[in-house]
Amino acid sequence: MDRKVKGRPRGFDEAQAIDSAMRVFWEKSYEGATMADLTEATGLNRSSIHAAFGSKEGLFLKVVKRYWEGPLRYIPKALAEPTLPRVVEALIRGSVNFLSTPGNPRGCLAIHGALVCGTSGERVMQTMAAWRKTTENTIKKRIQQGQREGELRGEVNAADYARYIAATMNGLVVQALNGANRAELTRLADMALQFLERSSFDPSGRRKEFPQAK
Repeated sequence: MDRKVKGRPRGFDEAQAIDSAMRVFWEKSYEGATMADLTEATGLNRSSIHAAFGSKEGLFLKVVKRYWEGPLRYIPKALAEPTLPRVVEALIRGSVNFLSTPGNPRGCLAIHGALVCGTSGERVMQTMAAWRKTTENTIKKRIQQGQREGELRGEVNAADYARYIAATMNGLVVQALNGANRAELTRLADMALQFLERSSFDPSGRRKEFPQAK
């Protein structure tokens, strides 16, 4: 028998185990989640977790993939909007909706899940940093497309603009972690979008690309 699958329980549901572990990491972070937390949440013992995922780190990396495909699916959906103003609004308002969804743990696994890690979690920390950078670069490419199509003033630096959007989304995460509710997050989103509208899309402030949320 292959040692990699030794100890795997009969009837093992990998997707369900990953979903259960995702909530633990989301609530407690990679460093804060203990093996006892993970075994309790998944119903698997330590040997089964190691057999199925290799290690706690291996399980976390599986969780990251599931997190992108599940809770963060609003990001690729937003990037597919037909105009750049709609992309920007969908990213920022999508963050508010995500962060204020009842039943979700506070904050975002992508931001606080692996910010503080010891030497043993260095690969996890690097993986998450690379993931956040990839997302930011994807936003930058969509911004550059909007510039080519005349939707954004040409003098706007696409890389800085993408960083600003990412920083706004990340800032909403911090506010949610601090206890901000949906109404408070929505007002922050309104302010950010009004700034972006005046500074990037319409300097006069006359055209309303981003109506305030009702």
